[in-house]
Amino acid sequence: MALSLYVDTERWRAHQRSVIQQFPGIVPVCKGNGYGFGHERLADEVSGFGSDLIAVGTTYEAARMKDFFSGDLLVLTPFRRGEEPVPLPDRAIRSVSSVDGVAALVGARVVIEVMSSMKRHGVVEEDLEKLRASIDDVRLEGFAIHLPLDRTDGTDAVDEVIGWMDRLRAARLPLDTMFVSHLGPEEFQRLQQQFPQTRFRARIGTRLWLGDHEATEYRGAVLDVTRVVKGDRFGYRQGKASGDGWLVVVAGGTSHGVGLEAPKALHGMTSRAKGVARAGLATVNRNLSPFVWGGKQRWFAEPPHMQVSILFVPAEAPEPKVGDEMVAILRHTTTQYDRLVER
Repeated sequence: MALSLYVDTERWRAHQRSVIQQFPGIVPVCKGNGYGFGHERLADEVSGFGSDLIAVGTTYEAARMKDFFSGDLLVLTPFRRGEEPVPLPDRAIRSVSSVDGVAALVGARVVIEVMSSMKRHGVVEEDLEKLRASIDDVRLEGFAIHLPLDRTDGTDAVDEVIGWMDRLRAARLPLDTMFVSHLGPEEFQRLQQQFPQTRFRARIGTRLWLGDHEATEYRGAVLDVTRVVKGDRFGYRQGKASGDGWLVVVAGGTSHGVGLEAPKALHGMTSRAKGVARAGLATVNRNLSPFVWGGKQRWFAEPPHMQVSILFVPAEAPEPKVGDEMVAILRHTTTQYDRLVER
């Protein structure tokens, strides 16, 4: 009995193909937990569609991925002087976001990140002259710009990239290759048309692997079902049942990522009101689980355990049976499944 990830493989791969067609020269991103699929599985997919380059998050991920993927490995986390050395093959390419980082990587293959409106990391315009004096000591694979997902000020993503192209050109820096992130296909095409001498390469992870939500589904197996009446005590903390129904033990706990949630950016009064309501319910130990039964998400009876969760299913809902599976609405990037089922 397991928490399973079901994949409609043909549909999943058809979506991959559509993204690849929209972004020629795509750089697939395979970082973190491999977007829920794992590094080895994504390396197989990338090898299958013939990409020469794969992007990973850290040097530690690159050290693992080198055994699964035979092409080049682009490390997205910028190099920092004094970081722990990790043995990597020559096909590894380091991202660098400072002149000092370039100076410390003599002879290495590098991609230089410029500072975008993300303001996370990157070389700033004032350092371009110093940068030009140091790039002869490295093997420059190109420049990169990482753009924000939302542009609430109404600015244009393409204009931001063009601005940096102009600055780099004015500093007499080579514009053979520019790596970009978070552009739509039309924006990507506009850039390629405006700068035909530059090869633009889109680094894409979420859109590539998780863009078709109907291609994948998590399900937790029902392990035990116990009938309770209102007031019955149960669980580690001996809480009371809020009504008549069933306590349902389902596969999927904290070790799988169940109950763990990244903070969300809230936009508008409706989403903020829902956030306040959820917080209020949590103060009285009412937490909605990701598991769906009878067409509704069901409440945790108590906080999830390490490998299972206990849910309360009220008497008016269909009675769960051992061996049933409950659909689970889980975030791929924070979930670790027990088994993957191809459909």
